[in-house]
Amino acid sequence: MNQNTPELRSQTAAALESARPRLSQLQAFLGLDGFVDEILHVVDKRYSAERYDRTPTIARLAERLAAAAGKSTNLELVTQLTKLGGNGPIMGNALAQLGLRVTYVGNLGYPNLHPVFEEFARRAEVHSIAPPGLTDALEFEDGKIMLGKHSSLKEITWENIVQRYGRDRFAAKFASADLVAFVNWTMLPYMSDIWAAVLREICPQLPTHGPRRTLFFDLADPEKRTSEDIRRALDLILEFRRYFNVILGLNEKEAYEIARVFGLERGDGSRAAVAALAREIHQRVPVHTLVVHPVAYALCVSEGRLSIVDGLYTTKPRLTTGAGDHFNSGFCLGKLLGFSDDQALLTGVTTSGYYVIKAQSPTVDDLIRALRNWPSTTSGPYLF
Repeated sequence: MNQNTPELRSQTAAALESARPRLSQLQAFLGLDGFVDEILHVVDKRYSAERYDRTPTIARLAERLAAAAGKSTNLELVTQLTKLGGNGPIMGNALAQLGLRVTYVGNLGYPNLHPVFEEFARRAEVHSIAPPGLTDALEFEDGKIMLGKHSSLKEITWENIVQRYGRDRFAAKFASADLVAFVNWTMLPYMSDIWAAVLREICPQLPTHGPRRTLFFDLADPEKRTSEDIRRALDLILEFRRYFNVILGLNEKEAYEIARVFGLERGDGSRAAVAALAREIHQRVPVHTLVVHPVAYALCVSEGRLSIVDGLYTTKPRLTTGAGDHFNSGFCLGKLLGFSDDQALLTGVTTSGYYVIKAQSPTVDDLIRALRNWPSTTSGPYLF
């Protein structure tokens, strides 16, 4: 069921090598969120001012919190890194590192850019229309817990886009970019209204024939949104099919949330069950490509065909916040370059895996080296 073979890795590395001259010609237009992420470890046991054991798993933290019910407890958080955050900035920054020409609109500081986004602004054309959100990202070996402060995201409205960025500029970028990406729907309360405005005011001027450009959507953990809101978002996403090749990206948890909305059985969590669920979701949300990326592999359904590829997975990640956004950047790059679904999935999981292992965004040369030096085990060695 897994198509990740040495032959596929060799073919994908060669395809990336030959595509290198085209990368700077590809344009991406992304939005609309923006966060300052503080990456934190939770202290399990402290031995001295400098030495402590990190709480290794979410399950261990859950046990500690459950034991405090009816009493109280305190948790010590140790900052590991403060970095740019939000699905859009991370994905946009990753695409810029891969060599694309990126334009980004979102809430990265207003009226002045927040310093954490200054490096991104040197790599890309960045426009901010509101202050950033704030996220405390508690990282564990088996996942992460994102604690967000989202009040500034209420300023991401169509009216503010028009007033602070400009309808004409938005329309020009939207009409010319090879890749358009709208991400983090869940945290942006007016995103559906923005999509409706774009469909009403911008899309009627777009051609419905000729080369098809790519439009990528990421809902970003919609558990807290109502089923009615989610259905409306999915209906709006489907309306864009007239103008774009539409990709909907989901992680495993997000796939289960969409399944809940449609009353689908989630299954036993096996690969076969996730694949079957992806097919059922695609039948109800017939975008051009539905992609689902659990932690250790990724799959997609496109034109009735299912592809599944094992990831560049490690049992000891250095940084997981942003891993899914890096997968999305790599997968979209593969689709832009005309790769097969298998190759696009492999490009996605390699981009994500490199980021998790190295704690930095890869270049295309980094991806080529990773594909040609694929580790034989999840503990390395990592010769890239």
